[in-house]
Amino acid sequence: MRTLKDRIRHTVLFELIALFLVAIIGSWITGHSVEKLGILSLMFSAIAMVWNMAFNWMFDLWDRRYRGSAKRGIGVRVVHAFLFEAAFLIIGVFLVAWWLNMTLFNALLLDISFAAFFLVYTFAYNWSYDTVFPIPKQA
Repeated sequence: MRTLKDRIRHTVLFELIALFLVAIIGSWITGHSVEKLGILSLMFSAIAMVWNMAFNWMFDLWDRRYRGSAKRGIGVRVVHAFLFEAAFLIIGVFLVAWWLNMTLFNALLLDISFAAFFLVYTFAYNWSYDTVFPIPKQA
């Protein structure tokens, strides 16, 4: 089990590296300024945290009401992940279109690219983090 201090380090490093990568690489790919992409990344980060709490709270309410105390198997987890990401994608499309002044279609393509990037980045970051900061062995 990781400590609270380790979890904070994990989260802060994750966000800082992601912010840097999205701002620099995103600017290079899209032609928008580093500042514009950096601020967009910060907005996405804040929205993701709020959406994560709100969505999981609503999902828990739904689950308790319609499924009672049934165990959450793979099917429920797949639906949970799909609904979370689909709604976040929709939110993101409007944010990207507004912030970068682009069409909804182009914003959708960029938002899908962000989602693909974060899928790969999250895997690579967590694997690297576990290598650099291994979980302490319990006595």
